[in-house]
Amino acid sequence: MHEKKSLFILPDGRNVVVTFILVSSLFLLWGFCNGMIDTMDKHFQDQLHLTKAQSAWVQFAHYMGYSIMALPAGLMIQRTGYKWGIIVGLAMVAVGGFWFIPATHISTFWAFLLGVCAIAMGLTVLETVANPYTTVLGGKDFAATRINLAQSFNGVGWILGPVVGGAFFYSDQGHQVAHGQLWIPYAGVGVVVLVLAVLFFFAPVPELKVEDEYHTDAAAGLPAAAARPKHPGLVALFLFLNVVVLAVSLYLVLNAILPFCGVSPAGIRYVTIGIAVAALLTIPSLLKTSRTITEHSIWAHPHFAGATVAQFLYVAAQAGIFSFFINYVISEMPAISQSVANLWPLNGRVIERDGALFVTEQGASRLQGFVAFLLFTIGRFVGSAILKRTPAHRVLGLYAAINVVLCGVVALDLGWISVAAVFLSFYFMSIMFPTVFALGIHGLGAQAKKKAAAFIVMAITGGALMPKIMGHLGDVYSMATSFMMPFGCFIGIAIYGFIWPKLSGHTTGPAIAAGKGH
Repeated sequence: MHEKKSLFILPDGRNVVVTFILVSSLFLLWGFCNGMIDTMDKHFQDQLHLTKAQSAWVQFAHYMGYSIMALPAGLMIQRTGYKWGIIVGLAMVAVGGFWFIPATHISTFWAFLLGVCAIAMGLTVLETVANPYTTVLGGKDFAATRINLAQSFNGVGWILGPVVGGAFFYSDQGHQVAHGQLWIPYAGVGVVVLVLAVLFFFAPVPELKVEDEYHTDAAAGLPAAAARPKHPGLVALFLFLNVVVLAVSLYLVLNAILPFCGVSPAGIRYVTIGIAVAALLTIPSLLKTSRTITEHSIWAHPHFAGATVAQFLYVAAQAGIFSFFINYVISEMPAISQSVANLWPLNGRVIERDGALFVTEQGASRLQGFVAFLLFTIGRFVGSAILKRTPAHRVLGLYAAINVVLCGVVALDLGWISVAAVFLSFYFMSIMFPTVFALGIHGLGAQAKKKAAAFIVMAITGGALMPKIMGHLGDVYSMATSFMMPFGCFIGIAIYGFIWPKLSGHTTGPAIAAGKGH
């Protein structure tokens, strides 16, 4: 009985279930915002006559907000604490939401992208706070269970987002009518988050101490030679991979800014080459650092450094599949019968081509919201139960390996079998983000968790680059072939999950079940 209570009971006996519920509402919020983003791609393709790769600028702007704000958010939270970090993040989301009102009147692509980026910057602050905070709101044995449970509310938001987005971003009266409605759901988000900010102002959001297994919060009190990395080679490898992630983030920022500064395409290519060369030149320094760094640094622990890379790959795969789901359904789903077209959730949202019935954009957005994201949400709840009994790294590795197979099946373009594989991929993606997060910050001290969370959140920038690659593959080849991008990403995630015990020094992995340490 005590084990069950420890899910939301702190070591000092305080019950923090109310705080957990409030924090979980933030997960629903950014799931809803992200879900709406995914329905915007096809709208802009139709309204502004963009290619799939060009429409991926919506995803680019969204994840650029994460790239810009992640590290400042981590520094801010270390100074202000969890409560004010949440309030500031909500205020930033409100500003971005209300910006869509003038953006709709401006009616240019850059204005909408600016609003998307502004909201994402606010969401970055919220994710940097909420993800690590859920892991400490109760007994440490259930850290991965709690973050997956909180992320289940995120799944509910993913369900509602495409449904609401599809209702406003597409219209039977034409693209122009739909274009004039873009501001409505975002203004609603602005109002809701202001209400949430008031609730958090008066709610108890305690700062909590946690066990500092790796002494990451105790650098000043321990001798420098107290502990060196057990696997300096792994430390060096993951340090370099993180340099690559940072280099990609820098490339994304410069690639967006330099054209507006009058830099020619040739100049941008030279800048790109310079960034790549600079990344390679860090290798000797990283090798030296890997032999001298102590356990007081979060970078001395490969399970954290590996998590940033795994998260980069996961969000890349997720963003690509989510954002091009509608394109896949429209271009690759076989014809359906009239009886299927009349079923919920399609309910007649079909179009006739060459004497056969095919799903429309609105129908595809409803399939994404009511079927695909429902599977995603069910996966979160089921995953929370599984993680009480099975080591988190094994579940992550297995789910990622299954998605490798599913993406391969999609790429083979096997008709309805491939369509089913796309839907199933949502289920097996469900636990990846929160589980990677929990594995990455495992054993770190309270302040180190905040710092580590900022880097893991910044890794979300994988979603800015990879959808453009996936969109390019879709333009040149087919949407089925484009699934080779997430195919490669899931391979990397599976490797991280299966080798996590070696990276962390825990031979059996972070056991989540009662009676086992996490």
